[in-house]
Amino acid sequence: MTAYLIAQTEIHDHEIYDKYKAQVLPVIQKFGGRFIVRGGTLEVLEGGWQPSRLVVIEFPSMQHIRDWFASPEYAPLLALRQPAAVDSLVAVEGC
Repeated sequence: MTAYLIAQTEIHDHEIYDKYKAQVLPVIQKFGGRFIVRGGTLEVLEGGWQPSRLVVIEFPSMQHIRDWFASPEYAPLLALRQPAAVDSLVAVEGC
């Protein structure tokens, strides 16, 4: 079943985060993922949630998300991203 990784990101160091963004796509694609939303303008329609940046990545399954996140290919990118931004990540199965 298709699954989605949803990330809310607060970027503190845009220079380092841009290096992360420039390298992450091939690793996501290796695990069958594709960006659905990658930043962009957002509009809050209801409630008080005010994310500064949202990312949605579609994967073939929850296991693909787990495998990508725990992969040795993603580990150095995760180490690059974490000092540059504060993220909240959730994985959810689609319909």
